[in-house]
Amino acid sequence: MQNRTTKLLTIITESVLETTLARELDRLNARGYTITDARGKGHHGVRNAGWEPSSNIRIEVACDEATAGAIAGFLEKNYSDNYAMILFTSDIEVLRLNRPPSTAT
Repeated sequence: MQNRTTKLLTIITESVLETTLARELDRLNARGYTITDARGKGHHGVRNAGWEPSSNIRIEVACDEATAGAIAGFLEKNYSDNYAMILFTSDIEVLRLNRPPSTAT
């Protein structure tokens, strides 16, 4: 088993941004990401995944610190003024079960 310590950038935002942010993440060198529906309560009140205009998504990107910083800076500059969005990072240890390194570009 291979272990690697890296950053996890989590983005919780409005679902209307899903397609746009997926393109932006590719452009900003995110090698991969996971997008799921998100529900909860915060600064903008209760949000649920049941009605598209008020639904949220959670995007998780495992990446190096520089990439996490670049993505966070870009999102803050270009989206945070007009969309509900929260970002946070955490240190994670990625476990690979005998999987060879990716050669995807």
